[in-house]
Amino acid sequence: MKLSNEVIRRLPKTELHCHLDGSVRPATVLELAKEQGVKLPTTNLARLTRLMQAGKRTRNLGDYLKIFDITLSVMQEKDALYRISYELVEDCAEENVRHLEVRYSPILHRKRRLSFPDIVDPVIAGLRDAGARHNMSTGVIICGIRSMGPKVSMELAQLAVAYKGRGVLAFDLAGQEKDYPAKAHRDSFELIHKNNINSTVHAGEAFGPESIGQALHYCGAHRIGHGTRLLEDDGLLRYVRDHRIPLEMCLSSNVQTRVSKTPQAHPFGQYFRQGLRVTLNTDNRLMSATTVSDEIALAVKAFKLSPYEIKRIIINGFKSAFMPYPQKARMLREVNLEMDRIFLDAFPQEYDLRGSY
Repeated sequence: MKLSNEVIRRLPKTELHCHLDGSVRPATVLELAKEQGVKLPTTNLARLTRLMQAGKRTRNLGDYLKIFDITLSVMQEKDALYRISYELVEDCAEENVRHLEVRYSPILHRKRRLSFPDIVDPVIAGLRDAGARHNMSTGVIICGIRSMGPKVSMELAQLAVAYKGRGVLAFDLAGQEKDYPAKAHRDSFELIHKNNINSTVHAGEAFGPESIGQALHYCGAHRIGHGTRLLEDDGLLRYVRDHRIPLEMCLSSNVQTRVSKTPQAHPFGQYFRQGLRVTLNTDNRLMSATTVSDEIALAVKAFKLSPYEIKRIIINGFKSAFMPYPQKARMLREVNLEMDRIFLDAFPQEYDLRGSY
């Protein structure tokens, strides 16, 4: 039974690991640069798009992160932040994403001296307005940056606390792992957890399982961003599995940053079949030239997943979302039924409404 791209696009989905500054439309970058007087490496849309897509030229995470200089150059004004957030929801709606969590670090948007409220409010508003139009729940995850130090992380954690219940869902720690351990940012996470706010940490992407251990045991992370190298520590892997700690996995970007040589070599399939709570996400729609549907299709091909296995992975996304339990339970009931209808329509002879084949 072949799960076609068209069926995958119809399925309801989550997008839990999506960077705002990595998910801008190339045409929007070009238009905003013209409006703002920002000089880009080229004004040719096709060439600019190629420059902003990772492809084979990135050798590591550092190379990948350098591309963000281009998108960030046009994300220093309120109207631009609103527009990019609104358009991201539109792009997600085209592939039936039902819950979208967008992460970014407001500290990276102050080159024109915007205040933090002027950086956070338009993003929340853009997501909210487009989400209402497209029947999508949305929220923001504010990121601390490892290389900027604990003081900056604390400032951003305080910002997350100030926006608790007003569009901010969680706090994250992003950026280069090597030489910038998560445990240095422990105080920020203590503040977050004392205020009953969700947390996630980028870990085990460009550094080993000890980075994941710090994220969990020093920072108390509720989810792990990537977690690709978890398989190097059996004990920690069992801990993550048994405590149902979700992994926000991003196949395409992990191949582009050379964390994994190929999609087939990625540990996602191994984690899934060992019972870990894995989810599929884009990381950066622009840089990785991908969508959630593309990531699901990639996983289907790389790991020979059945429709029922894809349903389980999608359900993992909804179970792992940073949303109130009553909303989550309602959404889980709805998407379960919706996926059954889609599969029954696509595979009328094979599909059983109990979710088996």
